[in-house]
Amino acid sequence: MDYVRLGRTELKASVMGLGCGGHSRLGQATGKTEAESAAIVRQALDLGINFIDTAEAYGTEPIVGRALQNVPRHSYILSTKKSLRQDDRWVTGAELKAGLERSLKQLQTDHVDIYHLHGLQPDQYDYACSEWVPALEDLKKQGKIRFSGVTEMFGRDPQHVMLERAVQDPFWDVIMVGFNLLNQSARQRVFPYTKANDIGVLIMFAVRRALNSRENLAEMLQHLYAERLLDPQQHSLEDVEAAFGPASGAESMQDAAYRFCRYEDGVHVTLSGTGNPEHLAVNHRSLLRPPLPEATTAKLKSLFGHIDSISGN
Repeated sequence: MDYVRLGRTELKASVMGLGCGGHSRLGQATGKTEAESAAIVRQALDLGINFIDTAEAYGTEPIVGRALQNVPRHSYILSTKKSLRQDDRWVTGAELKAGLERSLKQLQTDHVDIYHLHGLQPDQYDYACSEWVPALEDLKKQGKIRFSGVTEMFGRDPQHVMLERAVQDPFWDVIMVGFNLLNQSARQRVFPYTKANDIGVLIMFAVRRALNSRENLAEMLQHLYAERLLDPQQHSLEDVEAAFGPASGAESMQDAAYRFCRYEDGVHVTLSGTGNPEHLAVNHRSLLRPPLPEATTAKLKSLFGHIDSISGN
């Protein structure tokens, strides 16, 4: 495994992080037992992955807590998130603190390394600054969290409207941003600020539905043609697939997608979630391979670099 400094946190993080949510939720969404899901976490640790990311909303905090028992606390980085709505209203700062206490109990630990506001939307940002940021600062002083984080709602905010504000404020030690080869807009709108302010960057959506199969890619391309974001005469499915073919230096579309994200300037940790041991091992190999050839990266930037309206889901 390769490790990087996670911005100003000074945490030494694995370049691959285990995501415990997404469509799989460690396999809980596909019928895996809790023991099988806990085994995925332990497999990740065995592979050298020390960044584990979960959330209150995922329902996997108890599984993560079970898997990490008897693992030295200093040997992994634990990241979790607080949902921001309750009973059709925004939570209070006091409720955010209570949410952390529940998470700590579920995770069977006395602190988390990074505590995120989960899926913060643009219209919530002012409230976050006045209500939630002070609560996060109190939790830091108590030693219950080490660093503050914020994640975007990429599916609803693919243009990073919220994060464009957040990365210019001093509150956030770490951010989680949607970035993939289909929507590279964070390169211009987010990463210049994270690099300037030494903010840790976690990548989500590196591989989502559109990059899981040829059929899903074809469906996404039809949408891009209809929106006149790609020209079907110049960029047919076969032309786009050639960017991932034998001459590309990639073993598959997913392999290209992970390596494209991992080596983007300013990226620290690329998250990958699964409930399948073989899938975890394949993604691990991809994220440890060298960068894609320059010609392949340039082709992917040329194809999709102007698109900012989709998430790939």
